[in-house]
Amino acid sequence: MEMQKQSNGNHHGDFAHLEGGVKPEGEKFLPQKSNGTKTPQFTDFEGKTSFGMSVFNLSNAIMGSGILGLSYAMSNTGIVLFLILLTCIACLSSYSIHLLLRSAGIVGIRAYEQLGLRAFGHPGKILAAVIITLHNIGAMSSYLFIVKYELPLVIQAFLGQTSTSEDWFMNGNYLIIIVSVCIILPLALMKHLGMSLTNNRWVIYKRFNIACPLEAFGNFSVNSTIPEDTCTAKFFTINQETAYTIPILAFAFVCHPEVLPIYTELRNPTKRRMQNIGNLSILGMFVMYLLTAIFGYFTFYENTEAELLHTYSKVDPLDTLILCVRLAVLVAVTLTVPVVLFPIRRALLQLLFPEKPFHWIRHIAIAVCLLFAVNLLVILVPNIRDIFGIIGATTAPSLIFILPGLFYIRIVPKDQEPMSSRPKVQAACFTALGFIFMTMSLTFIVLDWMSGVKRSGGGH
Repeated sequence: MEMQKQSNGNHHGDFAHLEGGVKPEGEKFLPQKSNGTKTPQFTDFEGKTSFGMSVFNLSNAIMGSGILGLSYAMSNTGIVLFLILLTCIACLSSYSIHLLLRSAGIVGIRAYEQLGLRAFGHPGKILAAVIITLHNIGAMSSYLFIVKYELPLVIQAFLGQTSTSEDWFMNGNYLIIIVSVCIILPLALMKHLGMSLTNNRWVIYKRFNIACPLEAFGNFSVNSTIPEDTCTAKFFTINQETAYTIPILAFAFVCHPEVLPIYTELRNPTKRRMQNIGNLSILGMFVMYLLTAIFGYFTFYENTEAELLHTYSKVDPLDTLILCVRLAVLVAVTLTVPVVLFPIRRALLQLLFPEKPFHWIRHIAIAVCLLFAVNLLVILVPNIRDIFGIIGATTAPSLIFILPGLFYIRIVPKDQEPMSSRPKVQAACFTALGFIFMTMSLTFIVLDWMSGVKRSGGGH
């Protein structure tokens, strides 16, 4: 689950010297010596990672908590519309990687923030760092939301209870504070931290073990009136919550700050080779996302919640398979939070204390403040859907669409590609599309909030 988030920070020291001067325009990313051997262009670092491992690393960077919201997105768009939107976001993400690699190849820069520096100077670097930081804070919040939702159900299962109680140890807000203090904070205080993909086969398996209409555990009556279309899959659906679909999909495909560090570590790096890695990673996640969304939706249909795993508690809170999945997901997201916290802290240290050496007080204080802020956010925000929506409507379009397009337009020299050239026009349209997505998504989400209508969207 987004295991490569820390990569964006780990390489900053390797190429910090680039901020003072940029390599000549048009210089190749890793030029060839006359004898045919390759030498790194900017440092003495040469990548050792294989093609297959790079695909795995980028797939890990793509995959995150957004996968749990895909079935909910499908339930509010229908199968065909969801497939169209998923395909569009995947293709656009691949094109975005192309823009980043092209920009990086021209100026010899291997980090997202440094591209911002090269394109717009120091304000560009700060903007890129702030957007990445906010996106990672959103990712941390979504992970703690999963802890808030799922840990009470795990405790309930171990106690053999089939309904929730009012005990403090069943309150998700108390539990995320305890987990943050006892597990996440000690890991976040380490100086270095270095984790794996969950799979979706359980979603496919449970699809064939849960009957429709849904028989709510311990509260099902054969005389209940059930609408005829309850178990009918819809091909096209438009409602107020459809507004969350594009943000959820965009949130699920963000990996772009990790593309250049993975490119750096690649053995025999070329633009085409790295583009193939990006295409394979996105294709693999596309298939996994589609399977998860379809089988989750075909299990619960209109009853699908914003956090898919929580929906299974309606069936049988004591189900052994779901309990094992919950435990695995809880371990994964709990250990991922400090991994995501590391690059956030590093970015804040570079922005607030750029010339200061490592100091334990700053190291600890930033971790504590970040965890406090994220815990407060998770306690106050009622629904993980809102985290998916806001982050997916703001930072995700910025990282996928807006910034890569702007970097490309600014970095590629006009004598090579004038502004009227097709690649520059495509990049400009791509950037404009990002602004359109952001504006439309935020507008519809705000209108949904203002309506004040309470729906079964997974709020708990």
